[in-house]
Amino acid sequence: MKSQSLLVRCWFFATVALMSAAIQARELPDFTKLVEKNAAAVVNISTVQRPEAPSSSRPRSRNEELEEFFRRFFPPEGGASPYGRPRSLGSGFVLEKDGYIVTNNHVVEGADEILVRFNDRTELSATLVGSDPRSDLALIKVEADDLPTVKLGKSASLKVGEWVLAIGSPFGFDYSVTAGIVSAKGRSLPTEQNENYVPFIQTDVAINPGNSGGPLFNLDGEVVGINSQIYSNSGGFMGVSFAIPIDVAMNAVRQLKETGRVSRGWLGVVIQEVNRDLAESFGLDRPHGALVSRVMENSPAAQAGVREGDIIVQFAGTPIDFSSELPHVVGGTPVGVDADMRVVREGEEITLTVAIGELADRGDEQLGFRSPQGEVPSRLGLAVEGLPENAEERLGVAGGVRVMTAEGPAAEAGIRAGDIITRLNNQEIVDVNSFMEIADGLPVGRSVPVLIIRGQAPTFLALRVPE
Repeated sequence: MKSQSLLVRCWFFATVALMSAAIQARELPDFTKLVEKNAAAVVNISTVQRPEAPSSSRPRSRNEELEEFFRRFFPPEGGASPYGRPRSLGSGFVLEKDGYIVTNNHVVEGADEILVRFNDRTELSATLVGSDPRSDLALIKVEADDLPTVKLGKSASLKVGEWVLAIGSPFGFDYSVTAGIVSAKGRSLPTEQNENYVPFIQTDVAINPGNSGGPLFNLDGEVVGINSQIYSNSGGFMGVSFAIPIDVAMNAVRQLKETGRVSRGWLGVVIQEVNRDLAESFGLDRPHGALVSRVMENSPAAQAGVREGDIIVQFAGTPIDFSSELPHVVGGTPVGVDADMRVVREGEEITLTVAIGELADRGDEQLGFRSPQGEVPSRLGLAVEGLPENAEERLGVAGGVRVMTAEGPAAEAGIRAGDIITRLNNQEIVDVNSFMEIADGLPVGRSVPVLIIRGQAPTFLALRVPE
């Protein structure tokens, strides 16, 4: 009887487990119809980049001579030259029936020829309509009619945890399908120029080289993002991938189609994150907002009365919790629009109105100068000196002091030798004398903000005054 009872219980639990598994399987999405409906609108993109003709005035290196030898006597299979051959670099999708296709800028950047291959193996040459490196988007066009297109969704409606699917050509394997969920929204990924104008969608969809520029679909078969980047130490997928929200992308694509370029709003400030120490030093109840460390001369911010040390907590009705959120909002604001922003200044919230300018390409100059002799120590662990001749003009400041040595509290705050201090406890530093007067009057046992310029980047640090 006991063995029979045990068998009955085992059968019962096994049945429950199977039923549970069947229920879970029914809850998982079926992507087959989505793929069948949209695969024809996804394309593989290859490019040709012809090598520059070698200069007759420059002697060839040994490596170049060896390469020439192998090109002549050991061509690849089929006898074709490896130079000028198309390389499969990414993916894209057809936006309009008459041949407009969206992809990533880095897929077609520098290409002499762009080739588009469809899922029926048709291959067409494409022309570049326009590109935008800041958002990593490009619009290309092929001469065709009645092409299959995708349906666009709303990335703003995406929810974390929602299922999404990618179609692309990872490693050249055309029309590979991978699926996952939305891991997060509004991720900030600064570029090499430390710019950040795209609030990326983070997913765990398997994305690899070749998926770039391909569409990210929701379960309704709508494109909600454009696959752009992965986070990886190996170069392959490691569970974290990023897509450009389709709402952001279409704003750029519309401008590329109309003018060939993308116009963005510009405020004219350098900002940084507000950490706990800085929040305390500026009298905030918690870390939030974008701390202004520099206001560009004659910029919209300067004309609106923004000051160094202001903390922007709201822009055009959008709360700014992290500093990385501000470029997204400002960049998406039309040029010429008057926008209200809330800033915290010396512990009080005020409203400023700024006329948004247009963001333009700007290059920073490298600063290098010799400093004069002499140094004045302070109780903060700092030894400072006056600025060298012409340094104010090169730095774009009205005054300040240069750090000779930093020890104790100053070193703990992150101040280094060579830094230029322009503000201390929200007071402007004119010269060494003004620095010493302000330093002597600082409240003991509290953190105070100090604005430094390192290289040519202004940064606020929180310096705790010793007792």
